[in-house]
Amino acid sequence: MNGNGDRKASELRQLQRQAPATQLKEEHEEEEPEVLESEKMLADQEPFDLDELLPVIGEFGRYQKLLLWLICLPACIPCGFCAFNQLFMTDVPEQYWCRVPGLENFTVEERKMYAIPVMQDGDGVESYSKCSRYSVDWKEILNYSDTDTPLPTPNASWPTEPCLDGWEYNTSTVQSSIVIDFNLVCDYDIYPTLGLVALNTGGPVGVYLFGLLNDRAGRRISYFSCLATLLAGSFITAASTSFWMWAFSRVIVGLTIPAVYQIPFIIALELVGPNYRSFVTVMTCTFYTFGIMMLAGVTYLIRDWVELTLYTSVPFLLYFLYLLVMPESPRWLLMKGKLEQALAILEKMARVNGKQLPESFRNRLQQRVLAEKNRTTKHTEPTIGAFDLCKTPNMRLKTILITLNWFANETVYLGLSYYGPSLGENQYLSFFLSSLVEIPSYIICWIIMDRWGRRWPMCLLMILSGISCIVTVVLTEDAVTETLILYLLSKSMISASFLIIYPFAGELYPTQVRGVGIGTSSYIGGLGLIVIPFITYLGKENLRLPLVIMGFVSVLGGFTGLRLPETLHHRLPQTLEEGELFGADWTFDECFRCIPSKKSPTSSYENLSHDPSDPALELNAAVPINATVARPSCSSAGGSTERTPLEIARIRRQSMKRLVRQASTMDTQKTRDGAMQLTYWF
Repeated sequence: MNGNGDRKASELRQLQRQAPATQLKEEHEEEEPEVLESEKMLADQEPFDLDELLPVIGEFGRYQKLLLWLICLPACIPCGFCAFNQLFMTDVPEQYWCRVPGLENFTVEERKMYAIPVMQDGDGVESYSKCSRYSVDWKEILNYSDTDTPLPTPNASWPTEPCLDGWEYNTSTVQSSIVIDFNLVCDYDIYPTLGLVALNTGGPVGVYLFGLLNDRAGRRISYFSCLATLLAGSFITAASTSFWMWAFSRVIVGLTIPAVYQIPFIIALELVGPNYRSFVTVMTCTFYTFGIMMLAGVTYLIRDWVELTLYTSVPFLLYFLYLLVMPESPRWLLMKGKLEQALAILEKMARVNGKQLPESFRNRLQQRVLAEKNRTTKHTEPTIGAFDLCKTPNMRLKTILITLNWFANETVYLGLSYYGPSLGENQYLSFFLSSLVEIPSYIICWIIMDRWGRRWPMCLLMILSGISCIVTVVLTEDAVTETLILYLLSKSMISASFLIIYPFAGELYPTQVRGVGIGTSSYIGGLGLIVIPFITYLGKENLRLPLVIMGFVSVLGGFTGLRLPETLHHRLPQTLEEGELFGADWTFDECFRCIPSKKSPTSSYENLSHDPSDPALELNAAVPINATVARPSCSSAGGSTERTPLEIARIRRQSMKRLVRQASTMDTQKTRDGAMQLTYWF
């Protein structure tokens, strides 16, 4: 009896010891599916980002290199050609005078001697008037005078009148231009300036229209529609028979600028990894500059404005061959739920790069697209507009300063670009040099941005650029070479500053309103493109006056930019509330801090919402992207499976949200789906 009792007691104690483990196992088996379901829901709620896949199939492999060098970069050239060829269509001959009926059989010198009054300029130099003639009926005088009788000698007492019958031009230097064909001199000399205004007026409208097309119909259709509009406008320009027809054609061309530049730029950015976007940005700017340099050579060889229009547009008909090879952006396809087309492009990318598209990617992508569709239909997020940027004092101040600096950079950069041919002894060489100096400025700017930050390099370059322009006022009129050198220094520095303002503004605006903020600042800054032709028009009377005006604008923008907070080595704001706090502790001493202090490790991060002490995060961060990690199986058979690199990236992304290194990346604003938007900037 005692033996049976002891045995029963022993069995009871053993059951009691096993009960917690069994209960724990049962609870774990019950809770584990709930945990997995919760993780799955969390993963489904997060929008898919192609940046997770690119490290697996190649961030900048052979596919991206071929696309960049053979398609996207050459596709940027039409923008520079058609944005600046207008400067050489409006060349004004140095010598012109009134056309006088009845004196056609006389030599040029005789016509001017008899019919054109002599004027004196401020320095006492005499020259024939360009806008008036003697009010004499030479036909009547010639009809009643004998051939042997000399014509009366004109004197200053004779009455004068405007050029009622047009003008004659000395075409030894300027052989052809719309000024000659449409008589745009004297009272009409403002008309070429109005043509530039027409070109720049179309820009904001075109970016908006092609931006809508870009987001709704895709990058390929948007680019080729933009290219077709550009070519149509150019052909109308070449066929123009009046100034107003020509100005209308320039509005059509202006609709495509700078959209025809931005769309291939966006395609390239959306197909490379984040680590290579700075390189793509600098190379795109460089190719754009190469296009302007090539234009200087074309304009030197082609002096007829109609032929120049055709030579700078007809060759781009070959770009329609890109229809056969230019891919649609996979990011846009994923955003639109076009799964099969996106997979086909990604598979081709992986194959060309010598990689293999993970099989698990297909299933997860299908689930993610469905989850995105459900999420967007069930949840509506409040829309945020430009007025939300001005509701709080600090955000309002930063928005005003960013917009002011954008206006100053864009206005001065384009103003100096327009003014290049007016300086120096050879307008073609001056225009070429003004483009050439941009290339070293891009490279230097790319290097210093991640070392000295954004604020001080941008402000210092703007101030020095403005000073270089203002100093020209103390030079003598014959100091042509010195003026050109100062101009080139100014153009180089403002080009670098303009390169900085875009990522700087993107980092200052919170993620929640980044697209709205950049769009607002760039559109307001684009108003300078409408004003700047009138500033350069002042150079007809005083060559250095436009330089002085642009210099003051640049210096003003540079000094006001010092009030902005530095973004290098700082965690960037995500919401409007964080944006209001970012830079609120600014002090006057920060104006004198050239190199920002490191407030975080070597890289600063955006949306850093995690616990640094989390061991799981440390484990995930320590695992290389191409490694595999064993994980326990949830099946009853036990065993283990391996995590693919794509899953490791997903785990790391879920743990750290969006851990983004703050680099000098000039990519455009990304949407929730990873697609990028057009922004009005040159």
